[in-house]
Amino acid sequence: MGKVTGFLEIDRQDRAYKPASDRIRHYDEFVIPLGDNQVKRQAARCMDCGIPFCHTGCPVNNQIPDWNDLVYNHQWQEAARNLHSTNNFPEFTGRVCPAPCEAACTLNLEDVPVTIKTIECAIVDKAFENGWVKPQINAQKTDKRVAVIGSGPAGMAGAQQLARAGHDVHLFEKNKKAGGLLRYGIPDFKLDKSLIDRRVEQMEAEGVTFHFDVHIGQDKAIDDIIDEYDAVLLTGGSEKPRDLPIPGRELQGVHFAMDFLTQQNRRVGDEHLQNFEPILAEGKHVVVIGGGDTGSDCIGTSIRQGCLSVTQLEIMPQPPQQEDKLMTWPDWPLKMRTSSSQAEGAQRDWSVMSKAFGGTSGHVSHIECIRVDEKMNPIEGSKFELKADLVLLAMGFVHPIHEGMIEGAKVELDQRGNVKANTTDYKTSIPGLYAAGDMRRGQSLVVWAIREGRQAAKAVDEFLMGSSTLPR
Repeated sequence: MGKVTGFLEIDRQDRAYKPASDRIRHYDEFVIPLGDNQVKRQAARCMDCGIPFCHTGCPVNNQIPDWNDLVYNHQWQEAARNLHSTNNFPEFTGRVCPAPCEAACTLNLEDVPVTIKTIECAIVDKAFENGWVKPQINAQKTDKRVAVIGSGPAGMAGAQQLARAGHDVHLFEKNKKAGGLLRYGIPDFKLDKSLIDRRVEQMEAEGVTFHFDVHIGQDKAIDDIIDEYDAVLLTGGSEKPRDLPIPGRELQGVHFAMDFLTQQNRRVGDEHLQNFEPILAEGKHVVVIGGGDTGSDCIGTSIRQGCLSVTQLEIMPQPPQQEDKLMTWPDWPLKMRTSSSQAEGAQRDWSVMSKAFGGTSGHVSHIECIRVDEKMNPIEGSKFELKADLVLLAMGFVHPIHEGMIEGAKVELDQRGNVKANTTDYKTSIPGLYAAGDMRRGQSLVVWAIREGRQAAKAVDEFLMGSSTLPR
């Protein structure tokens, strides 16, 4: 390593946030980057641990110790090249990934892991600032045409890799812009959408043709796509939300979280909201049911819209403040975490089951709740009511939307309702049809979607050409 004793001499320092009182007034990113010298010092903390367990935590197999060493030695351009060799979009993961690599870091045994995510983001941001990120155009074009359906991170990664292999790639997206949930699900204050736009420009220069406002399965039959192209890759995501079928579910003011988040992202992106019922938190008592990232994004958005209060309910018990390192490391641990949005003023409550929505004049006004034990059994005498003018259901997604494209393709599904395909060749039950990302694996992380898009691209390339030089 660049500085073998760095982890002994240098304290962990991570990016800071702008004050909550300032950042809740807008939808801009609010993370304060470290300076170059600070990033260099943090990279110096990467220890010569022999076995880089951070590799086991990173789904895209980033060569983390290598680019840490390069940053320490001021070889930023080579660090950017190394980083892009395993990750098509490190500026996305450098902002929204939960960083399982840091949980796996050897220094995490002492609760001071290397700031891998921060260093990753610094590398790619510097690469764009200096013009090092350029289109990679394959001069040798094949005569193969590939359709990719869904422009989330899996679709974008798969399409980019296939274009770089020389294929004529057409990426179909039902929305007006690319990005999938990167654009429409993740708030702008966590991921500025101009970052997606510049990648779209790069991909177009590399030969990817984007078809927006084309909903395969509605505007165009999937069978027609299969007939027109030599191979088709399904990367449509997992969009069927988990519902809460309790009394009062039909009341106005009870919505799925993604409907709420998508609307606000469209507003920020100046997209027309015709035919959408406005879902706004201004002046309301908001209750978010579900304790994950989507619920956290609902909190930050509600606060920025001017809610009176926001409460987040979780049916699971409150996690421990500190994990047992010897039991969990290097795996991702279950422990208490507080997001930037939760820190902006949310009330959080655990072991709470929602029993019914109550309301007046057809609109929700409160939730009837009861506390549960660790086995999800209701605790006698623990009922309570919670005031709620707006309820957002953020309990995850169960599987892809079956109506339309999937039903039309008559593709085989797994037991959870996802498109069935393995991680060796990503083939579905239909010849020439492949699946990757959340549509195949279920709701997951952006970094897993990028991994699957890359690996599926290699499998498609091998199918078309007999062999492939694309990396997995």
